[in-house]
Amino acid sequence: MRGGPARALLRLVIYVLLACLLTLVGTAAYASQNTTSLPSGAISRQAKIARPVPSATLAAPVTTVLATSAFDQLRGDLEAMVARSDARVGISLQELSGPRRNNLSLNGGASFTAASAYKVPLLMAEAQQIASGQARGSDVLCFDPGDAEDGWFDDYDVGSCFTRDELALRTGRYSDNTAAHILVRYLGGADALNAYAKSIGMTASALWVPNSTTPDDLTSAWVNTAIGRLGSAAVQHWLFPLLTHTANELGMPAGLPPSATVVHKVGTLDGTENDSGYIVSGRTSYVLSVAVEGIDETSGWSLIAQISSRIWQYESSRPDFVAPIAAATPVAPSPRPNRH
Repeated sequence: MRGGPARALLRLVIYVLLACLLTLVGTAAYASQNTTSLPSGAISRQAKIARPVPSATLAAPVTTVLATSAFDQLRGDLEAMVARSDARVGISLQELSGPRRNNLSLNGGASFTAASAYKVPLLMAEAQQIASGQARGSDVLCFDPGDAEDGWFDDYDVGSCFTRDELALRTGRYSDNTAAHILVRYLGGADALNAYAKSIGMTASALWVPNSTTPDDLTSAWVNTAIGRLGSAAVQHWLFPLLTHTANELGMPAGLPPSATVVHKVGTLDGTENDSGYIVSGRTSYVLSVAVEGIDETSGWSLIAQISSRIWQYESSRPDFVAPIAAATPVAPSPRPNRH
């Protein structure tokens, strides 16, 4: 071979040097691709961008304000009316018409002197007995001296007798005490009266002795009568005329328009006035009971009339149907059916 060992050794050294040179060139090229020199201004701008971003400020919570409903406004107005009166007052309302038949009780479970309110279940018992055939309006009932109490009529003597219808008229329309006592005695006395009262919802009352009741109890009795739970329509046909356009219309009727029919019974004794009944006008109907204690009689009746008026204002403005939800596309209303 030409060159011999010396030439082979020289080629080996050259190859090693070329390999080292190529390695150095590749490393430098790689470094130049991953390290970029930035001008000083760019570094400043980069520093600004790299500053920590403050956390986002939370938006104030959205508050939904709900308008006071008409029923809540009614309650508030009644509470304010009672507070201004300086009287002890109980109110019990039960709606019998409208889309939502609400009830309202402001101190309605409190006990008040019943006074003549005991005549409410008494006359209801008479009506139910007559409607069921257990008694007749023409039945003759006679006076006993133990029945006597001052009242509207003074023609009661030993041996005097009256028909059941006559005594009921005196008891209902004129709130005559002696006539009521005769009816209670023939009914079976105070125990029978209280048993009947409890059967129509007057569970917190103690009538006759000590003769106390609650507005809620009176409302329960009237509701049972108004919706026909006491029996046939004959109960209402006999009872309602006795308690319409009575001798005392100073309470609830005084706060209502002439178009309203008020079937009711008042009571007054020892600084307590109460009135309870069934109110109807067109499609509007409800039962209301109010008791007032602690103010003079004139102010008591006036307060009951004011309460009655405010409740009528609310009840007469209520829709008699459920308001429909508005649709995106108006829908033509269906024709109303003929009514006869």
